[in-house]
Amino acid sequence: MAPVLQSTSNFTVLGMLAGTDVVVKSVLALLVLASVATWTVWIAKTRELRRACRTLKNDVGLLERSHSLQGLGPLNGAAAAALTGGVRAEMARAGDLAVPACADGLKERASVRLLSLETELARRMTRGINLVASVGSTAPFVGLFGTVWGIMDSFIGISRSQATNLVVVAPGIAEALLTTAMGLAAAVPAVLIYNGFTRSITGYRALLADASHALASLLSLDVERAQLGQERLATAPVATGLPVREAARGI
Repeated sequence: MAPVLQSTSNFTVLGMLAGTDVVVKSVLALLVLASVATWTVWIAKTRELRRACRTLKNDVGLLERSHSLQGLGPLNGAAAAALTGGVRAEMARAGDLAVPACADGLKERASVRLLSLETELARRMTRGINLVASVGSTAPFVGLFGTVWGIMDSFIGISRSQATNLVVVAPGIAEALLTTAMGLAAAVPAVLIYNGFTRSITGYRALLADASHALASLLSLDVERAQLGQERLATAPVATGLPVREAARGI
């Protein structure tokens, strides 16, 4: 049990920590660790998101300026490279792009592949954020548990000492309320950080969608060129004024 009687000369945060119960100290240590983890995730994930968004934005610009998937150069970021690789994999599996049925099937499969890759890339970016959300939602209740335990401990000590003077009661209650303050100190930044991450990831998802749309547009252009080239080959003998069979024999 935490002692109820405490010298008012040592009525400081460190003094209160020294006089708290083991359970309250454990709660405070847990909240401190949760706060440190929150700020660590914030620093690491903020850098990762900024770097990923900046690189992806540059790659989207490169995709929008390109005219063909075949002539597309290397991309800067892993996200755009993964999306491009998915489309190229579907192109490798497809048949003759000049055949309308093959072209339509390719476009459909590429759209499904891009949507799946977008979901996976966005899910990877959310790693670690659930920890921040958990701290923001549970830290106040953990602090409240420490407060309830500390106040209960203080009241037991008061009943044993038979002292009801405010000077005697105040230190023990203040020690208990310290866990509530620490819980709020851990939860409020966690909630704000989580909301900031949510907005940033929404922007990252929008960039992924822009990259997918640009790749779908390039794929459509390549299909149109393939079909147009086939049509020109089919109509080339007519343009020379020779029958098809004679043109084929070189007459």
